[in-house]
Amino acid sequence: MADRTAPNCHLRLEWVYGYRGHQCRNNLYYTAAKEIVYFVAGVGVVYNTREHKQKFYLGHNDDIISLALHPERVLVATGQVGKEPYICVWDSYTVQTVSILKDVHTHGIACLAFDLEGQCLVSVGLDSKNTICVWDWRRGRVLAAAPGHTDRIFDISWDLYQPNKLVSCGVKHIKFWSLCGNALTPKRGVFGKTGDLQTILCLACAKDEVTYSGALNGDIYVWKGINLMRTIQGAHGSGIFSMNACEEGFATGGRDGCVRLWDLNFKPITVIDLRETDQGYKVARGENSRGLSVRSVCWRGDHILVGTQDSEIFEVVVHDRNKPFLIMQGHCEGELWALAVHPTKPLAMTGSDDRSVRIWSLIDHALIARCNMEEPIRCAAVSTDGIHLALGMKDGSFTVLRVRDMTEVVHVKDRKEAIHELKYSPDGAHLAVGSNENTVDVYGVVQRYKKVGECIGSNSFITHMDWSTDSKYLQTNDGSGRRLFYRMPSGKEVTNREELKLVQWASWTCVLGPEVNGIWPKYSDINDINSVDANFNNQVLVTADDYGLVKLMRYPCIRKGAKFKKYLGHSAHITNVRWSHDYQWVITIGGADHSVFQWKFIPERKSKEALHIAPQETLADSNSEESDSDQSDVPEMDSEIEQETQLTYRRQVYKEDLPQLKEQCKEKHRATAMKKRERAPGNGIKLHFIHGYRGYDCRSNLFYTQTGEIVYHVAAVGVVYNRQQNAQRFYMGHDDDILCLAIHPLKDYVATGQVGRDSSVHIWDTETLKPMSVLKGFHQLGVCALDFSADGKRLASVGLDDNHTIVLWDWRKGEKLSAMRGSKDKIFVVKINPYLPDKLITAGVKHMKFWHKAGGGLIGRKGSMGKTETMMCAVYGWSEEMVFSGTCTGDICIWRDMFLMKTVKAHDGPVFSMHALEKGFVTGGKDGIVALWDDTFERCLKTYAIKRAVLAPGSKGLLLEDNPSIRAISLGHGHILVGTKNGEILEVDKSGPITLLVQGHMEGEVWGLATHPHLPLCATVSDDKTLRIWDLSPSHCMLAVRKLRKGGRCCCFSPDGKALAVGLNDGSFLIVNADTLEDLVSFHHRKDIISDIRFSPGAGKYLAVASGDSFVDIYNVMSSKRVGVCKGCLSYITHLDWDKRGKLLQVNTAAKEQFFFEAPRGKRQTIPASEVEKIDWSTWTCVLGLSVEGAWPVISEVAEVTSACLSNDRRVLATGDDLGYIKLFRYPVKGKYAKFKRYVAHSTHVTNVRWTHDDSLLVTVGGGDTCLMIWAHELEGLREFKLCDSEESDIDSEDDGGYDSDVTRENEINYTIKALSTNMRPMSGVKPHLQMKEPSIDERQGVVRGSRPPVSRALPQPEKLQTNNVGKKKRPIEDLVLELVFGYRGNDCRNNVHYLNEGADIIYHTASVGIVFNLTTSCQSFYVEHSDDILCLTINQHPKFPNVVATGQVGDTGDMSATSPSIHVWDAMTKQTLSVLRCFHSGGVCSVSFSATGRLLLSVGLDPEHTVTIWKWQEGAKVASRVGHTQRIFVAEFRPDSDTHFVSVGIKHVRFWTLAGRALLCKKGVLSSIEDARMQTMLSVAFGANNLTFTGTISGDVCVWKEHILVRIVAKAHTGPVFTMYTTLRDGLIVTGGKERPSKEGGALKLWDQELKRCRAFRLETGQIIDCVRSVCRGKGKILVGTRNAEIIEVGEKNAACNILVNGHMDGPIWGLGTHPSRDVFLSAAEDGTVRLWDIPEKKMLNKVNLGHPAQTISYSPEGDMVAIGMKNGEFIILLVASLKIWGKKRDRRSPIQDIRFSPNSRFLAVGSTECAVDFYDLTLGPQLNRINCCRDIPSFVMQMDFSADSSYIQISTGAYKRLVYEVPSGRQITEQIQIDRITWATWTSVLGDEVVGIWSRNADKADVTCACVSHSGLNIVTGDDFGMVKLFDFPSPEKFAKHKRFLGHSAHLTNVRFTNGDRFVVSAGGDDRSLFVWRCVHAPH
Repeated sequence: MADRTAPNCHLRLEWVYGYRGHQCRNNLYYTAAKEIVYFVAGVGVVYNTREHKQKFYLGHNDDIISLALHPERVLVATGQVGKEPYICVWDSYTVQTVSILKDVHTHGIACLAFDLEGQCLVSVGLDSKNTICVWDWRRGRVLAAAPGHTDRIFDISWDLYQPNKLVSCGVKHIKFWSLCGNALTPKRGVFGKTGDLQTILCLACAKDEVTYSGALNGDIYVWKGINLMRTIQGAHGSGIFSMNACEEGFATGGRDGCVRLWDLNFKPITVIDLRETDQGYKVARGENSRGLSVRSVCWRGDHILVGTQDSEIFEVVVHDRNKPFLIMQGHCEGELWALAVHPTKPLAMTGSDDRSVRIWSLIDHALIARCNMEEPIRCAAVSTDGIHLALGMKDGSFTVLRVRDMTEVVHVKDRKEAIHELKYSPDGAHLAVGSNENTVDVYGVVQRYKKVGECIGSNSFITHMDWSTDSKYLQTNDGSGRRLFYRMPSGKEVTNREELKLVQWASWTCVLGPEVNGIWPKYSDINDINSVDANFNNQVLVTADDYGLVKLMRYPCIRKGAKFKKYLGHSAHITNVRWSHDYQWVITIGGADHSVFQWKFIPERKSKEALHIAPQETLADSNSEESDSDQSDVPEMDSEIEQETQLTYRRQVYKEDLPQLKEQCKEKHRATAMKKRERAPGNGIKLHFIHGYRGYDCRSNLFYTQTGEIVYHVAAVGVVYNRQQNAQRFYMGHDDDILCLAIHPLKDYVATGQVGRDSSVHIWDTETLKPMSVLKGFHQLGVCALDFSADGKRLASVGLDDNHTIVLWDWRKGEKLSAMRGSKDKIFVVKINPYLPDKLITAGVKHMKFWHKAGGGLIGRKGSMGKTETMMCAVYGWSEEMVFSGTCTGDICIWRDMFLMKTVKAHDGPVFSMHALEKGFVTGGKDGIVALWDDTFERCLKTYAIKRAVLAPGSKGLLLEDNPSIRAISLGHGHILVGTKNGEILEVDKSGPITLLVQGHMEGEVWGLATHPHLPLCATVSDDKTLRIWDLSPSHCMLAVRKLRKGGRCCCFSPDGKALAVGLNDGSFLIVNADTLEDLVSFHHRKDIISDIRFSPGAGKYLAVASGDSFVDIYNVMSSKRVGVCKGCLSYITHLDWDKRGKLLQVNTAAKEQFFFEAPRGKRQTIPASEVEKIDWSTWTCVLGLSVEGAWPVISEVAEVTSACLSNDRRVLATGDDLGYIKLFRYPVKGKYAKFKRYVAHSTHVTNVRWTHDDSLLVTVGGGDTCLMIWAHELEGLREFKLCDSEESDIDSEDDGGYDSDVTRENEINYTIKALSTNMRPMSGVKPHLQMKEPSIDERQGVVRGSRPPVSRALPQPEKLQTNNVGKKKRPIEDLVLELVFGYRGNDCRNNVHYLNEGADIIYHTASVGIVFNLTTSCQSFYVEHSDDILCLTINQHPKFPNVVATGQVGDTGDMSATSPSIHVWDAMTKQTLSVLRCFHSGGVCSVSFSATGRLLLSVGLDPEHTVTIWKWQEGAKVASRVGHTQRIFVAEFRPDSDTHFVSVGIKHVRFWTLAGRALLCKKGVLSSIEDARMQTMLSVAFGANNLTFTGTISGDVCVWKEHILVRIVAKAHTGPVFTMYTTLRDGLIVTGGKERPSKEGGALKLWDQELKRCRAFRLETGQIIDCVRSVCRGKGKILVGTRNAEIIEVGEKNAACNILVNGHMDGPIWGLGTHPSRDVFLSAAEDGTVRLWDIPEKKMLNKVNLGHPAQTISYSPEGDMVAIGMKNGEFIILLVASLKIWGKKRDRRSPIQDIRFSPNSRFLAVGSTECAVDFYDLTLGPQLNRINCCRDIPSFVMQMDFSADSSYIQISTGAYKRLVYEVPSGRQITEQIQIDRITWATWTSVLGDEVVGIWSRNADKADVTCACVSHSGLNIVTGDDFGMVKLFDFPSPEKFAKHKRFLGHSAHLTNVRFTNGDRFVVSAGGDDRSLFVWRCVHAPH
């Protein structure tokens, strides 16, 4: 039988012919060593032209499509295509991987570029968003990512002259990016009028923000900043594909086949036209010749490299530029299928769909001949004498050429379909030609190729053919998978297989046949192998398939699924493979990559020497993963290992899923949940001791700590055991099974990994039991192996997912350093090299792998061993290359580097554990032997057998069997620590005695549990077929054990404690003596499991036995007879209880039925539910019934209550459930969903719980985790506040958390981004820019404009607008600069006013502007980088970061694009942006806080999960993120002394958080310590010493917390909600602010001592009825207060004097705006019922009037002596400015007044309202204001009105987008256009009219231009819109979409905008932001 292993010979890639020029660009460069780097297929090639040598980089697994060269020109980055594409950075000198960048892109990586320093790499993906990603490539870390563009991006480049700037270009766009923090922000290039908007193909950056780019039409576009500055027309004839910058200038290459060189200013230097060359692939190619096209250029010094679309590389020397030198050629376009080798010379012939046939020299590695044919070529063959070359064509013809000079011999066309295969017979007489017409034609060579025969028999196309050596037979394969034989040359089919038995085949290229069965995988019928070729001499076969793999197998290979060696390189399908004539080389050709690979064949004898050749071979030469032959060469698996590999740790429900499940269930049960629910019990329990150790499926999980304690794990608990005190301490941070444990080299920290959907690794301190770091986010299902590095800084972990992912962590930072798929087979162990922390090994089922870190990835190589063994353990030896591993057969393998040096037999059966010592090793195996070895495994120094005989007297239990399987070994403190599969932990003294320390049940579920009626004992019985008695007193040992013939599920002590009944799984039960465990009696009456067994109380006369057959049998104990059977249950019985009298049985079944039976006969009774409680039950272990109803959780569908037990004092019910929770309830548990205390320690279902006889302990057993846990019962009042307290109940109390209008508003505000704003006014009709223009009168009369008689009798067209600076030269306004902002966002934001610079400045925000306000000069300066509203602000209080501010804004979805929410960190003095953090908080960022050191920033989102995130803001790196709470979080703040602890408060919750590494751990606040405390809505937080936290509530109380437990309530600290609290760092005093009526005693502002015991109240003299403080801050002797009413007030601490610094409207929108005709003051009127007078030069509010009603509009009279105000209720008022007295008021309308105007002659007042009317009043008639007339027929509400200069007309803009003109005061409508055109207007505030069509923008489909104002000079118009933009246009602007400047800052919806007199300022009023912005006008110079 043939050898089944892979062959020992192998292949080495020697040469690749070709270059990828199609669909790629800029992929050809000179390296520093003057070599050329490029790629083809999946291989990176480094080509040395001087020595004519190639080196290959083989780290990719699919086509490479992009390449970038590091600025130092040694390293190369390449990107590939694929579903999970990755980027490799590799060294062009050693061709080794330096870094792998993965897990971000999909589809492929289209472009790559390094920055100037070479630190960062940018990549662009091929996904639908064309994601752009910036990498710190050495660490494999993403610095920033953003959606690139909606269409393809072709090129990207760093700006080499400005840091952190990039440019990308592609289909119809160019974008300029800036990188700040983790945000990439784009600005689109503006093409403007300079050039056409078109596709940009390539770019290069120059100094001074100049960018050169090549366009599709052959022009070069030159950009300055983001604007197109000029174009260089016709630089190339058509598209410019490549642009390369170097010291001398730029080189460009285009589709026209030219390369042009330009100097640094882009002046042309010279042209190199490659079409002129005599070389290259453009020789006459018929009509379809598309000429030569340049795809890549590289200019270095005097050399230029050019790559073309036709897979050719030219090198041009600049001074000899008309002689380009062709240095590489390959096939191009179309697929490559034809391959033949010369029979006697080292030549290969290829032919392709590009119609060329080429001859390659395998020795010179060069193309030596080439000829172009008329048709695409599909196959080739060379005649036996090497003279003729036959080519089969796609059109069904074939041509024969002379090899010597490529002249045609004959051309034959007998077929229409393609010829796919042809072959000459070995005697040279015939040529067989197979076509797609299912036939083979035979031609006679000497008869000048006359057809002599035809083979018909196939019913599908012919794929392969082979001749016999005597030329008498031909075998064929066809497309349907049939293999046929023909007699030659006649072509008759051979049907009798006998005559074929002796046929020898001349070649073997068929894929079907017994000799090549092994090329197909075992269980598949796929046909993806395209070609094979046998090497008869060396007995090897080479195959080529659709996946780009070349495989080497033994020949013949008869059994399917043969072993092979595989080689990557070709990316997609390989179409053909052939041995060279002398078997020195293998040639393979790729279809899509049209490349030719030449592999050197290294036979067996040489491959030994070859080990020392370049290391690449080992990379490519993997001992094949997929080989899956029957394991004939692998010993059968050990049963234990078999079991372990099959264990699955999947859960139906993961704990991570619970919050969502609860939410879903809550919705269903909302109603019941609202009822008052039972309080949680006051008592608690605390985990005291666990009997158990997890050895049955874990290894090496037992260690000594620094202090000599022992650390191990069981269930979900990390245990630290002190053997002196026989006591245990517990790490309870996990919530599911721990599967592995590793100890830090210093032995003080431990890492544990658990099961979970997103499973985590915890690193914790064995002394304090606190988590140091939690690592998650990478492993699915579970973590199965861990190891620390020797320096303790790194940790390696392995996941349980299908690929067994390996992750290398920097565990303290919680950062993933690298990750990689480990192996398909299970990995048992991972070890980091102690000498080189970048290397590691993994070992497991059938493999051993050696890894090294490369950037974000790991590169692994299989260890080369003869046959693949399963490795169970491994350690490093005494030097970095020595590794020792233990196998499943008991051998120790000794490795050096990756090579197996030798094996040593160590144990019988698997070696499960080994440990390296200073001078040797210790091993333990399944044979129960511990062996000590010397340091080379030469000698075994000593063995210890684990036997009962040597058990020392101090042992805490008994050994169940001799020589138990050893699973863990560790040394220390003079002892050997041993863990066994049976759950025992033993300590072996060096001298021999063994002490048993801890023990638990073995594998199998534990269900049976009984506590002794009067002693501290309990009994357990388990599926491991043992019955055990445990001592619960401090000795904690197992007293007795008995083996049973079957596993058991239940047990029970008799009432006197002397007998013990045990129910077994086969339906039998026994009663044994409780002391000796010897049988008393046994019965076997049932077939199914005995599920519960109970003695009747008192004398224990009866025994009730419940079975899975759904019966309960009642036995008389004394007579040993069955006396009764309880029938009638529908499902198996789960629980039994007796009443006190021993007369009544209560039964629960699995179908959730509750039955009662009378003893002893078993008659069924029906008892009403209300009576059940009154019965005196002896025990209560049932889970059904009214009195325990509340114990069932909301999610009872997935979490059944499995067991319960009522304490003997009947106060507390303990329950266990399917999720491993133990809960305590107050009994009776009536009503649904009672509150409880909950404890997690068991990992899976808790099968049973029992109280001891005196209620001092609770004993619980776990099913899957086999643990017996003992909990100490702590009575109420006796507990000190320990932090082991449980979590509180499932449903947060539905007691309402309090109500306050301000809180409700803040919680319900819907923050939308401006870009999604919609109309503010209820408009209707067609927007102006979409309306058809009315034809003018002239046009209607057919007069053509300009044909008027030259002398017009008409008056000249008057001015559109009356202007007031007559005589002066008019100057247009060029720009607006923000000068002042009146406003502060206090009504829905908090904690957003702070002191800066020792109190010299204050900082606050409104709209999207951060404002720094200097208190001495009243000057404001602005931070305006936010693109949308700011919602929160904080300052960094660390002295290292002075004046550093963080502000968070509103955003859309968190897709990291420009509209995503973001946080800006900036310097308040310079307004420099220090970092921008784009975040996933969709909706917006509502709270930010800096940590104590100032380096970390905490943010909270408005997304539905209210995510909490921690950032390293300087790097823009996200440290950790987690769902915060289901309801709104208002504030989250770091403790002022911490970088790891913070507190979040919000709707009905407070949470205390800890940052551990990358994970956020949180605890809910626990209220239970204070009677009647209820969880209220928490609004604010402050901190005190000793871990005190203060939270302000909605009711005005302040809660005081110690750690996370409520210790005190400061009742009514304020009468209303406590909105804000501030902790002063220097003296610890606390300031609170709330909502309160000012009174003598109290105020809304209070200053407290450090403990919130005493306070001093301050009154704010604002004159408000209720003060509502939203923000407080304390400086030196001053307190800064921000109020809900938009005031900012400074209060002196000594004298309590208030100084109002900032005023603003408290409610918006501000609709009315009026500027004074001659002074720089203006009035505003708003919804808050106030009119305020503002002074611009003085920068303050001068006065305010309370009107008592919301005001809508306001206007000055022409002289400025009167003011008219229009109200929302239809009233209007006229005030005298001097005295603020009312001159007159009137209410003629019922709906809001929208605009009010004085006529320029001061005679008329026009009042426009929502009632579609304008009323006129004559002011000369005095203050009674009688209406004299009104305008009718207005189609919609009135928006704006303007009088004409002569006061005789008024123009009205309306809500129907119509502008109307009326006569004053008659109210007659003017419709004549010619008359309207003549009017000169006094003012222009209309947004409608032909003169202002240009102000409407394209994207105003949902939003409008809301207001406008033309300057007094009549040259400009300024507008405001629903997007919150102020825009400046020229006036008039009759053309659509006029050019303008835009100014940002306001929130959505501008309501009004006005010029002040003399056009010095523009004032704009905000709707949503209630703020007034004053902009200074910058006029154009004269």
